[in-house]
Amino acid sequence: MVRTIKLNDGKEIPSVAWGTASGGMFGPNPIVVDRGAYALKQGIPHLDTAQVYRNEVQTGEAFKKSGLKREDVFITSKIGMDQRMKTTHEHVKKQVQDAVERLGLIPDAYLIHNPFIPEEGKIVKFWSILESLVEDGTLKGCSLGVSNFREVDLEELLKHCKIKPTMNQIEMHPYVMSHLDAVFAIHKEHNIISAAYSPQAPLNLHPTGGPLKPVLEKIAAKYSKETGKEIDPHTVLLLWIRGKNAIAVTSTATPERIDKLAALDKLPDLFKEDVDEIERVGRTIYWRANKSHMTKDRPVPDLPDGTSS
Repeated sequence: MVRTIKLNDGKEIPSVAWGTASGGMFGPNPIVVDRGAYALKQGIPHLDTAQVYRNEVQTGEAFKKSGLKREDVFITSKIGMDQRMKTTHEHVKKQVQDAVERLGLIPDAYLIHNPFIPEEGKIVKFWSILESLVEDGTLKGCSLGVSNFREVDLEELLKHCKIKPTMNQIEMHPYVMSHLDAVFAIHKEHNIISAAYSPQAPLNLHPTGGPLKPVLEKIAAKYSKETGKEIDPHTVLLLWIRGKNAIAVTSTATPERIDKLAALDKLPDLFKEDVDEIERVGRTIYWRANKSHMTKDRPVPDLPDGTSS
């Protein structure tokens, strides 16, 4: 049984997504087709792609290769490249139509990739264009969302939108929690789901693993003993994301790791005390892997980064 989270528009979204942004898959790489189809067939029915990843075509082909029914697969994509986009109805609609053509389908969720995609001062206008594309059928049945939106961006959008964002996809793991309290408060007030990219960054990308590493190892050993299954610290981080009622967006091109990701739904939830301990230790430092969006015009916490021994 696939675990899902209910969005504020009533749609159910699988709580784990196989992403196409890393693991050597960035760009029009045929490995996205093979590994994406494999992930779907192994029981991860959620693919995450984006215009800037340049592999929407391959993501759509992965779905076709899987042989699964359209209603059994959830596909998320995002609009925007590395520069601001002309914020006119004609231009945005053309970008969306091109994305639908590349995918070969209307995505289940479509996000603004970051708040600097619309022309400056035009987030609300950009969003209203996407709303109109849902209404005119270009994005029929699609959930709208955002990514890398700071509290100021969310506040501006929520004052004027007709359709609320269903999710905000952000870097989320224990080491950034001290920088996200204001964002999470808005998410809670408006029932916006957090989608976590780089959820395993404390182990995969942090230079030392920081103070969490021994804590995650301890918890992994405890649950491995209790369940009789091999649960590693990376898996504990994904279970922690589940414990925060967030979507885990993670990427791997290795079949064995895809298998492990597919098995996540069969593992038990972490006990609340373990979820809380991971967050408490995570909040003792501040470190993020991706600094380009959420730190702009936002002071970062005055905390060590955990890179010193």
